[in-house]
Amino acid sequence: MVKFARIVSGALGALLGYQGAVALLTVNGISAIIDPHYLMGILIGGCVVAGVFVGPMIVNWLSTIIHALHRTPASELVGGTLGLVIGLIIAILITIPLPREIPIIGVFLPIITGLIFGYVGLAVGVRKKDELLSVFSRSGDKAHRFGGRTASPKILDTSVIIDGRISDITKSGFLEGPLIVPGFVLEELQHIADSSDVLKRNRGRRGLDILNKIQKEPYVTVEIMDIDYDDVTEVDTKLVRLAKDLEGKVVTNDFNLNKVCELHGVPVLNINELANAVKPVVLPGEELRVHVIRDGKEQGQGVAYLDDGTMIVVDGGRRFIGETIGVLVTSVLQTAAGRMIFAKPKPMERAL
Repeated sequence: MVKFARIVSGALGALLGYQGAVALLTVNGISAIIDPHYLMGILIGGCVVAGVFVGPMIVNWLSTIIHALHRTPASELVGGTLGLVIGLIIAILITIPLPREIPIIGVFLPIITGLIFGYVGLAVGVRKKDELLSVFSRSGDKAHRFGGRTASPKILDTSVIIDGRISDITKSGFLEGPLIVPGFVLEELQHIADSSDVLKRNRGRRGLDILNKIQKEPYVTVEIMDIDYDDVTEVDTKLVRLAKDLEGKVVTNDFNLNKVCELHGVPVLNINELANAVKPVVLPGEELRVHVIRDGKEQGQGVAYLDDGTMIVVDGGRRFIGETIGVLVTSVLQTAAGRMIFAKPKPMERAL
């Protein structure tokens, strides 16, 4: 890119030097002071050298603009562009009937009016992006009826991709809006997949497979966002900053990241909390058929599990280890780690 910019800038410099030399040679007496060939060579050569050095500066300037645009939400870009176009149209309509004979500012009046109304339109477009988008899109009409907001982007962290349950959740249609995978999360996932540790390597490869599977599904939009924050090293901090920039939500099953997001006021969708919320409700007095697999912590207890992984502590179930028995639920305990069910064998099981 830098080499291309040097070539283009050098060519433009040569053209500029040639035109400047031609313009100077039209001045009376200039050819008597300096030879036209020397003048032509000096101006063309100087402008070429200047263009070669200016090229990298242009590339850096464009890279800064592109990086800033990457960090700007797409809704703000679209809203700002629409506002700018509307502002420029208003400026043109205003300046058409105005006379050009106004002293001093008459010639520059269209430029001044365009700058003023263009800036006002850009500022209003960014602030009113949701209302503008609702006018120009069918989905926006629905969003306007429900408060003028569209579905916020969902930013995936590394743990939730490796977990894999996000694939089934998106397939069910419970997540609306685009799924954002930041570049630094994808990079961390690749590092895990290349780890020398077998367990980590398998987890990383599983995460890449899950991400590839989600991208191929027609019912969800996955966007790999090439963005990074060079002044931050922690991935969790980068996720929080990106969620604030995009006004989105972080999707995770990391307890620590969950707390960090809550401290910064960033909305979080925790997969573990969702899993606990959709577990079947079991009430005291209900009967269950369970398979006792091991003994519990207390004397005589047995432990069984439901299909969703919920632990059932069976009082007096130690002697039934390895058997499938009927139990009566005595109580249900909800903890931060999940739900625990306490039960006892049915009377006929006790008799056995």
